[in-house]
Amino acid sequence: MPDGEIAIDDPRVEDVRELLERHLAFANLHSPPEDIHALDVDGLVDPAVTFFSFRLHGELLGVAALKQLDEHHVELKSMHTAQAARGRGIGRAMVDHLIGVARDRAVRRVSLETGSTPAFAPARSLYANAGFRPCGAFGGYTPSPNSTYMSMAL
Repeated sequence: MPDGEIAIDDPRVEDVRELLERHLAFANLHSPPEDIHALDVDGLVDPAVTFFSFRLHGELLGVAALKQLDEHHVELKSMHTAQAARGRGIGRAMVDHLIGVARDRAVRRVSLETGSTPAFAPARSLYANAGFRPCGAFGGYTPSPNSTYMSMAL
């Protein structure tokens, strides 16, 4: 894991809000409105969501969340690494950490939705390399050519 600390954080904190705004701007740029499933701050403070940040010497470099879908199924949400920190293994560290949290919670399945366009290719590659495999729409999602659904059994 790269140097830094992953911990539960508050999505209402100023630097987190700024990174989430960039995350939502990316989603809006590369996905049609009906297929933007990124959570905003209000969605991330939902009691079913646990929000995490990756910080190095206090600097926010990445965020991610787990949303409890049911007793044995969670969804990975709002993964985003700051542009200047990409390529340093932070995204993979976050994914590995969230998978570990899911295992600690006795979850049996971790799923995610990401975009299907070329802009999301690095995310799809990250998830595939972490062990996620394509699956059908889950939870409240419906099939869409703009979405890629992936899942991992634990």
